[in-house]
Amino acid sequence: MASSLDPIHVIGGGLAGSEATWQIARRGVPVVLHEMRPGRSTAAHKTGQFAELVCSNSFRSDEAAASAVGLLHAEMRRLGSLVMQAADAHKLPAGGALAVDRDGFSEAITAALEREPLVEIRREEISALPPEWDSVVIATGPLTSPALAEAICALTGEAALAFYDAIAPIVHRDSIDFDIAWFQSRYDKTGPAGSGADYVNCPLTRAQYGDFVEALLSGEKVTFREFESTPYFDGCLPIEVMAERGRETLRHGPMKPFGLTDRHQPGVKPYAVVQLRQDNRLGTLFNMVGFQTKLKHGEQIRIFRGIPGLGNAEFARLGGLHRNTFLNSPKLLDETLRLKAMPRLRFAGQITGCEGYVESAAIGLLAGSFAAAERLGERPRLPPPTTAHGALLGHITGGHFETIESGPRSFQPMNVNFGLFPPLGRSTRRDAKKPALCARALADLDSWIASDRHAAE
Repeated sequence: MASSLDPIHVIGGGLAGSEATWQIARRGVPVVLHEMRPGRSTAAHKTGQFAELVCSNSFRSDEAAASAVGLLHAEMRRLGSLVMQAADAHKLPAGGALAVDRDGFSEAITAALEREPLVEIRREEISALPPEWDSVVIATGPLTSPALAEAICALTGEAALAFYDAIAPIVHRDSIDFDIAWFQSRYDKTGPAGSGADYVNCPLTRAQYGDFVEALLSGEKVTFREFESTPYFDGCLPIEVMAERGRETLRHGPMKPFGLTDRHQPGVKPYAVVQLRQDNRLGTLFNMVGFQTKLKHGEQIRIFRGIPGLGNAEFARLGGLHRNTFLNSPKLLDETLRLKAMPRLRFAGQITGCEGYVESAAIGLLAGSFAAAERLGERPRLPPPTTAHGALLGHITGGHFETIESGPRSFQPMNVNFGLFPPLGRSTRRDAKKPALCARALADLDSWIASDRHAAE
């Protein structure tokens, strides 16, 4: 690591930490990346690779003119994101979504960081915060080790908030009965690497759907004595928890039949549909979309094999549950993600209260950029609030909540969404609002990037 600058230390080799490390190095600043795996793993991780995807393999919609997360994809590509570079290189058919081969994706991230001469990788657990490090990015994510979590809690004077995050099962393709199931994307929509027939669909009649919901409700579930009062994140609810909210909830959620036609019985409309999405490049594994679960493993096999088309399903991985932690960031962090009580510490990723793979990487991108700018003696430049990056940053640091009445702030993890963006300031047709917000965001981002380049010259 040849440089006259002192290194920045990044703790955590997940999506946020990997992206932060990359952004620091590409600005010519040395960086030390600390990752405890594989020496010490977590309940959800399986490998020692960087940016391992422990839940879904989907980065969600890639439509930059119609969805907030698709817009975030586009912004990250323009900002030189390593995560998006690897995702694009390892994308799989997924309709209008961007799904990736999880192994190829994490291997590409790992290889890029290992090749970068300004990056030093230390495979070690950081259980305390060394006082001699003057610039640290903590990106330990929702699976922060207990020792480090305790150190952070002691430093902030607050207990970390927590919620549960669930994992969906993965099925071997050759165990699916395609005399019942069929390939089709909803509304035949194509997308990155897609063909319009990217999902496996398993149809249920009204009676079958009723039996399935009843099985979910009565199935034996994993119990959590220590954290029973911990809330779930709404974007990752276990399927049985969704079923508890109403018998019809699932068929208006992950089991909605809309935009799909049973290729075996075109004249018969399914009452509900279970979708499976390709999980690896070979196309041999498919994950059950929206089927995060806390059912015991034996119950998962019994109940999910009751789904038409999955009667003989073989599971490469069953569902599970893990505990997530995040900070009360609007209170604790400044506008550049530094801890107000100790500005040498900066936080990134899900621990800040953003939710989702792409959102975590985007906040890692910003944290790395801010830290590198400081090390170079520059003032960190905030992204425009009209961009997806700016909207996320505003959510985390409290910028969009300043006008709400005084009192305790209820801060919860959130995916990027158009509700976080400033209004357009003009009357716009409902169907034109999202495209207008996206167009404004990309135009403002381009101007921001151009001004940054001009300032560097």
